[in-house]
Amino acid sequence: GYPFALFQRYFLFQKETYLIHLYNVFTGLSIAYFNFGMQFFHSLLCVLIQFLILRLMGRTITAVFTTFFFQMTYLMAGYYFTATDHYDIKWTMPHCVLTLKLIGLAIDYYDGGKEPEFLTPEQRQFAVRVVPTLLEVSGFSYFYGAFMVGPQFSMTDYQKLARGEMTDVPGQRPNSFVPALKRLSLGLLFLVIYTLSSQYISDEYLTSDDYMEKPFWFRCAYMLIWGKIILYKYVTCWLVTEGVCILVGLGYNGKDQNGKPLWNACANMKVWLYETTPFFTGTIASFNINTNTWVARYIFKRLKFLGNKLLSQALTLFFLAIWHGLHSGYLVCFQMELLIVIIERQIIKLIRDSPTLSTLTSITALRPIFYVLQQANHWLFMGYSLVPFCLFTWDKWMKVYRSIYFFGHVSLFILLLVLPYIRRVVVPRKEKLKKAE
Repeated sequence: GYPFALFQRYFLFQKETYLIHLYNVFTGLSIAYFNFGMQFFHSLLCVLIQFLILRLMGRTITAVFTTFFFQMTYLMAGYYFTATDHYDIKWTMPHCVLTLKLIGLAIDYYDGGKEPEFLTPEQRQFAVRVVPTLLEVSGFSYFYGAFMVGPQFSMTDYQKLARGEMTDVPGQRPNSFVPALKRLSLGLLFLVIYTLSSQYISDEYLTSDDYMEKPFWFRCAYMLIWGKIILYKYVTCWLVTEGVCILVGLGYNGKDQNGKPLWNACANMKVWLYETTPFFTGTIASFNINTNTWVARYIFKRLKFLGNKLLSQALTLFFLAIWHGLHSGYLVCFQMELLIVIIERQIIKLIRDSPTLSTLTSITALRPIFYVLQQANHWLFMGYSLVPFCLFTWDKWMKVYRSIYFFGHVSLFILLLVLPYIRRVVVPRKEKLKKAE
């Protein structure tokens, strides 16, 4: 995508918007054809039908539901008819990115028909007020910097990009070359780490007889390291594509309070937080950021009418699971995520409310020890949760879980049962009464 971004920077900046749309359609379709041959027609068909839904149904809730049903059904059918037991590069990979993009477009278009006072500030920011043309919808869908693996971005940001407004210096090309190069370099660093590590760490080894014959401690240690390394392939892709978006200007996110330009609008990774956080919630907040933001904006917050935050969170994670694919491993992985987050929040609250535990954890000399233990626990359970996500099928991930005696599930369910009783012991009654008041 970098050659395409350079061409757009130097030859199409602030040109007629239709030229930019045509350029994005041509480059995106070329990428699709190069990778998937004639199967590029799947994305083309869905884009054309989406445009017809917007035009024929207008800004109605019917259009939103029709979009959601059609795009998700098409994606699920694609998963079903192309399913294998391995991770394959096939047309469904970019199509899952496109599916979210088109559903988000339908919702933003629906919001664009409402009066601003009936929208939240976030909804007002992304509402599409003007009826998009077929060329505009196509350019938005096929933008070369995000077609294959994301990131997600809104139609309003794409329209600003086409008008030449995504720049830190109005009327001039964005000063984004160095920020883009930094993300590219960081992505290449993770690529090197992953490539070197993958010679010793692999998915296949988890199901091998040699792994099964190792001591329990070794199997757990290997899973911890594997869970850390295996995600670097995603980190690499997102950092490299983010650099493309920054280079062309789509990554511009205004300026901070000191007037310094921000280039994180398309950031899918907060690398420092990802590498240093000892919390599962910290990993979630730093990994695949744009997809998480998308599901929060268009799924989780739209389920507010249910009146139950936990139910909304569970349904959101269920959506994420089926969006990833039809394999049982995805459902197990996101079920684990929900369970881990619930327990982690309970433990944090327990430590905060208990004078004894909060005093103990605040001792400076003990903090490094707690940090190391917490990180080890963090990545052990991350690896445990990623086993079904990466191995996909029931027979594979069950084989691994049996070999480690389902220690993750057992530990979490025990904690879920005993934490309320521990809280009764370590949290003084006056603290409980204060919380109740």
